[in-house]
Amino acid sequence: MYKHIMVPLDRSEVAKCVLYHVEVVAADSKVGDITLVRVITPLHLHGGRESGLSPEERKRLEVDSVNVAEDYLEGIVKQLRDKGIAAQSEVLFGRHVVKELSEYAKSHGVDLIIVATHGLSGARHLLQGSMADKLLRRSHVPVLMIHPSG
Repeated sequence: MYKHIMVPLDRSEVAKCVLYHVEVVAADSKVGDITLVRVITPLHLHGGRESGLSPEERKRLEVDSVNVAEDYLEGIVKQLRDKGIAAQSEVLFGRHVVKELSEYAKSHGVDLIIVATHGLSGARHLLQGSMADKLLRRSHVPVLMIHPSG
C-alpha cells in the first residue's frame, strides 16, 4: 500500500518508539522505501552568543552536528536492514524543522509519515506547540502519530 515512508527522528527515546510501528507497517504493506530523517538547524546559542564565533568555527560545529545525526540514523538503518527492512537515512539542514520535513516528503514521493508525539497537553502544548501536530497540519500525505506507551 505505501511505497515510501518517512520517519522523522530527533534522537529522543520518545521518537524511537515509532520504530516498532515502522517495522509492522513495513512488514504488512511491502513498503518500497523507508527513509529515516533528522533535521539539523543552524547553530543557536542562548542570548545570540553564536554571533561571537568565527564563521569557520560555527560551520565546523554545524558540520559536526550533521555528522552525529548521520551516525545516529545509520545505526538505526542497520538495525532495520538486519531485520530485512529496506531503509535509508537523510539528514536535512534548515531553520524550520516542519517546513524541511514537509518539503522533503513532497519532493521525494513520500506517501506516509510516521512520527512520535510527545503528548504535550494544556499550557505546555499551547506554549511549545508540537512538531508532530504542525507536521500533520502542513503535510500533504497521511501522518501516523505514535504516542509512547507508559
